[in-house]
Amino acid sequence: MTDLFTTKPKPPLAELLRPKTLDEFVGQRHLLGPGKPLRLAFEAGKLHSFILWGPPGVGKTTLGRLAASATDSRFIAISAVLAGVKDIRQAIDEAQAELDNHGRSTVLFVDEIHRFNKAQQDALLPHVESGLLTLVGGTTEHPGLAVNSALLSRAQVYTLEPLSGDELNQLYERALPHLQGVTLDADALDLLKGFADGDGRRFLNLLEQVTNAASGAGKAVVDGEFAKLSTSPSLRRFDKGGDEFYWQLSAFHKSLRGSDPDAALYWLARILDGSGDVSQVTRRMIVVASEDIGNADPQALQLALNAALAYERLGSPEGEIPIAHAATYLAAAPKSNAAYAAWNKAKAFVKNNGSLPVPLHLRNAPTKLMQQMGYHEGYRYAHDEPNGYAAGQSYFPEGVARPGWYQPTDRGVERRLGERLTWLRSLDDGTLPEADA
Repeated sequence: MTDLFTTKPKPPLAELLRPKTLDEFVGQRHLLGPGKPLRLAFEAGKLHSFILWGPPGVGKTTLGRLAASATDSRFIAISAVLAGVKDIRQAIDEAQAELDNHGRSTVLFVDEIHRFNKAQQDALLPHVESGLLTLVGGTTEHPGLAVNSALLSRAQVYTLEPLSGDELNQLYERALPHLQGVTLDADALDLLKGFADGDGRRFLNLLEQVTNAASGAGKAVVDGEFAKLSTSPSLRRFDKGGDEFYWQLSAFHKSLRGSDPDAALYWLARILDGSGDVSQVTRRMIVVASEDIGNADPQALQLALNAALAYERLGSPEGEIPIAHAATYLAAAPKSNAAYAAWNKAKAFVKNNGSLPVPLHLRNAPTKLMQQMGYHEGYRYAHDEPNGYAAGQSYFPEGVARPGWYQPTDRGVERRLGERLTWLRSLDDGTLPEADA
């Protein structure tokens, strides 16, 4: 007779296949292969605190468990999403009791450690320092941005990589004895690997879902069509507020700057496929139009602004077309950062030279007193001058020579701007060409 109160549910496939030894672990050969740092530490039984940084489903929790097993330590796991200082203190008390009563050390695994605030991270410091706890942190965020420097100085950071196609194949081979006699053909397997996007746990969950459906339908072999019908495409790896978002946005920006329209479209598609914030995409395009293209093609800024406006009016999917239109134009446009570089030089000059007074000839003189004080005296109205230019007139504070911050390139429209500025400077020098440039 089945006891409803003591019968344990069948664990999911991902839990059934959780590695018990390093040799069963799939992936992360750069850390766990022969002679690699974590394998050496585990085999020597001499652990140090470390933080595992990587995407979901690549073995962070499992490595924490294996660390405890390798050193015959107690394993305590807490989630930074749910835990507070009280939970940390309880873990510390349990670790002290384990040491006092059994002489065993404790490995504390903190999942999503970047979610701990400064006070919570600081509560761990003295116990990691004393050796009471060996800390293993798991995070999907860059530790340098999310973890206190004091804690980072006491822990080694290891980067975990998404699982490759071959590594997902290894998981499939290990899962076969648990799939109720159901197998997948090559198309179905490739489909699930694509949906998993390097996430081992997601792959095993999809595999279990598909084979359960096949078993119920009496199918011994799952083909691509059945796999597609019994699952739904999951989003690619994308975190709107995390590292992956900014990495992809950075790659999009650099592709525009590097004049590669195809790469720009690829990263744009990745961002939109992951439901990324389109306003962040159009913001980058507007920045590129001025920072990286500038006066080489002044039309680029207007096109970027129009693409942002078009998306606001249309939304997806139609609004994505003008964004792609603008992205390819920005990538193909001639590039110049001359205006951006000049602006940075001007800001630096102002910061270093303080508030120099406005010269009298550049000041308005709306009152008689101001006129008597010499305001506006000596100013030459450019439109009344030959060629519409007051040659030799200075517009800088007294004693400041024209610095030449803006240096036009010979690319695109900026070539013509450079030629005109050269001509104007020749007027300042007293060399008068016969015709206006």
